Amino acid sequence: MKKLTALAVLAGIAIALTGCTDSDATTPSSEAGGDLRKVRVAALPISETAALWAGIEAGTFRKQGLDVEVLPAQGGAQAIPALINGDIDFAIGQPFGPFRADLQNLGVVIVGNYASSYADGDDINAVVASAKSGITRPAQLAGRKVSVNSLGAAGDVTIMAAVEKDGGDPAKVEFVEVAFPDAPAQLAAGNIDAAWVTEPFITQLRERGDKLVVAPYQATIPGLTTLTTITSSKLRESDAALVTDFSTAMKETLAWARDPANEGSLRQAIKDNLELPDAVADSVRLPAFGWELDRAGLEQLAALARKYGVLERQPDFDRLIQQQ
Repeated sequence: MKKLTALAVLAGIAIALTGCTDSDATTPSSEAGGDLRKVRVAALPISETAALWAGIEAGTFRKQGLDVEVLPAQGGAQAIPALINGDIDFAIGQPFGPFRADLQNLGVVIVGNYASSYADGDDINAVVASAKSGITRPAQLAGRKVSVNSLGAAGDVTIMAAVEKDGGDPAKVEFVEVAFPDAPAQLAAGNIDAAWVTEPFITQLRERGDKLVVAPYQATIPGLTTLTTITSSKLRESDAALVTDFSTAMKETLAWARDPANEGSLRQAIKDNLELPDAVADSVRLPAFGWELDRAGLEQLAALARKYGVLERQPDFDRLIQQQ
């Protein structure tokens, strides 16, 4: 697999954040009542962001004196330069963005978890193979074309680990980048043999006869962290109170999101912010929300990435992880 260097990833990204300037990143918001601090948070426009949207709607952040604006980002790595420049205050993203930032010593820290996969049962993602491919187990992915939504991240790393665990050669898996919504059509056209997808695509593919091959997170690191909450070490040092207040609100929000009684509010947040059909918004599988980081799982993920040539070396986790 082609190695992705931190420099290449961070130098070539396109930031999907607009209207951000240093001068207005954390100023009080008169529209919010005059005594609330404006906080900008980058997050992916995906169903997992429901907890953040719903927490804002419920007033959890206002209780901490914060007026939160969510700005869409294409991924966690895409938000890193904005964090470093002070254009945003926090970001929700996959671990590989901060992993690579730490290898460059760019001053990015993980202050909390956000969402994790499930240790057992139906997981939030899986590799599904086309019915005509004949693939039924992970080892058979070797020598075949498999899509992931982002190369050089948790998807392909855990798939390679699952292939090796099943006796296959992980180096022979041919990974291609395909967005989740495009994967069903690419499978049907025969352009790929298997796809790593989330819900509702897992159900959609299985209903048309495609084969669920493996849930790679469960096969390698059960309960793996999928999204983390990150900020800059500069903000953490210069405005510790803001980081503490935001972390307190996030912890409360994620605990609230775990309560089954609040599932309806989470799904309404998906409908309001993603404009998905009700049937899709009501059926999509949500992750295990939670604030406490599983450092051991993140270290294991980074070790696998290093083993398979995705990372050049292990991040400095004592520096990177600053759980609030």
